[in-house]
Amino acid sequence: MPATVESLFLDFSAQKLEQLAARIATCLDKLSEDQIWHRDSNNENAVGNLVLHLCGNLRQWIGSGVAGKLDIRVRDREFSARGDISPSDLKDRLRAVVEDSAAILRALPAARLTETITVQGYEKTVLEAIYHVVEHFAQHAGQIVFAAKHFTGEDLGFYRHLGQAAHSQKTP
Repeated sequence: MPATVESLFLDFSAQKLEQLAARIATCLDKLSEDQIWHRDSNNENAVGNLVLHLCGNLRQWIGSGVAGKLDIRVRDREFSARGDISPSDLKDRLRAVVEDSAAILRALPAARLTETITVQGYEKTVLEAIYHVVEHFAQHAGQIVFAAKHFTGEDLGFYRHLGQAAHSQKTP
């Protein structure tokens, strides 16, 4: 049976969350615990806070909003943590919530995409909620990648497969 637009959207959304979570895990592996919890000011979030925030957001929007699980999120705790969670625990938490969210997306009946749900007081279709979550996850993943590059001075290799030749071509 050929893929539908709905199944392509759900599978791509799950794959994108998994890909970005793997990149975040790579970053966590390259950073020291001090770097993971570093802040230059109180107006900034540490990498560790961003990971906790992504876990809370996924659990709330996908787990609770889409799948109907109990909403246990305490958003303020995501930002108030100050190094009291180990890098391995952060990775485990992120892996678990992404695995759960990806499974929810892959099992979601396409007819639910147009259903209206309420999350954080926002009325959204399930499709809009998923799109929001993937976009939000990508934005914070980019912040974490930037921080890892800043702290390590390394190319993290996510696009190494493109090689130099791909970068020397002019875009049409």
